[in-house]
Amino acid sequence: MQLSEKFLKAVISREPVSGYTHDFYRYPARFSPVFAREAILSFSAVGDTVVDPFMGVGTSLVEAKLHGRNAVGTDISSLAVFVAQVKTRLMSARDLQEVENWAASIEESLNLRNAPVRASDWIELGYQRNISTKRTWPIRKTIELALSKVQELRWIRQQEFARCVLLKTAQWALDCRTELPSAGQLRQQFRVFTSEMTKRARAYSDAVHANATNRCKVACLHRSAVGLEMDDVWENISPPKLILTSPPYPGVHVLYHRWQIQGRRETPAPFWIAGTTDGCGASFYTLGDRKQCDLSNYYIHAQHAFGSLARIADPETVVVQMVAFSDPSWQLPSYLAMMTAAGFEEFRFAKQSDSADGRLWRIVPNRKWYANSKGNAGASKEVVLFHRLR
Repeated sequence: MQLSEKFLKAVISREPVSGYTHDFYRYPARFSPVFAREAILSFSAVGDTVVDPFMGVGTSLVEAKLHGRNAVGTDISSLAVFVAQVKTRLMSARDLQEVENWAASIEESLNLRNAPVRASDWIELGYQRNISTKRTWPIRKTIELALSKVQELRWIRQQEFARCVLLKTAQWALDCRTELPSAGQLRQQFRVFTSEMTKRARAYSDAVHANATNRCKVACLHRSAVGLEMDDVWENISPPKLILTSPPYPGVHVLYHRWQIQGRRETPAPFWIAGTTDGCGASFYTLGDRKQCDLSNYYIHAQHAFGSLARIADPETVVVQMVAFSDPSWQLPSYLAMMTAAGFEEFRFAKQSDSADGRLWRIVPNRKWYANSKGNAGASKEVVLFHRLR
């Protein structure tokens, strides 16, 4: 088998994440939709099942649905699962119109002169940490006022879509910004995002129906991949033809569960806005502490996860991964040894690689990696790994 030119171009693609519902939320280390699409087209057929055991916000699931594949995704982050569910859900034109009407109807309620509607339970649990300062409180209050109106929408699917719009708006206003917008600018951006996201959700639903792929099943599971072979989801879905994923990167610090506010201060506010609860510290989401000298915890947890995937795979299953390392010289061999211990063997397309090791590597453009005490220059490159059952 040879890789198509489209797939090879997709590996090195520098196109920004966009199209359909892909940019509903800016999640760290997201898959390129172009890469996900070409991997799905190259290694599966219509009616097959695609699994992403570290799905993040569901890029691979959106592409699988668009191209007639069943899809199963898992993630331990309730925030990621929330966004993935909104992105993959088919919304009717009426649903989306009601969200637009709701957003227009609450505009006058988002005035800072109105009485506050404090989220007392969330505040007590610390979910508004670092967003009630002199510079951030207008944004926090505007979001609070809007969230207090979400229940006016009739259906849960509409309410979750509205929360996702507010999540995107608040991230735009707060995350990794030095200059914060005013409350007026926030309200204006909320209107812009409502219009854009309803339009893109409508285009996604129309494309799925036009391709007659609306009967394909999509399952976004809030769980670890460990033990996935025992999940009830397999009662209605066939074993995977393709396992397509980008796992947490060994030794690389990626902040999956927090926003950074005006520097290095962190907030768990996205969980509050989504109406979901946080899990644990950073190492919970990255399979282990990146500062551990041999990353043994990471590889143990990864082996358990891929061991479960080996038990749902069959001889025709292909595993395609996009991975980066803070120091590939020793972490890549350790990663490959972990995959072997889990029950997989690597295969390569050496003749189509321009790297000495016969693998496909790409430079990651404009990625904002957070500081790593070891230095993470290696993480500016990603490698595509191919495996199948031993």
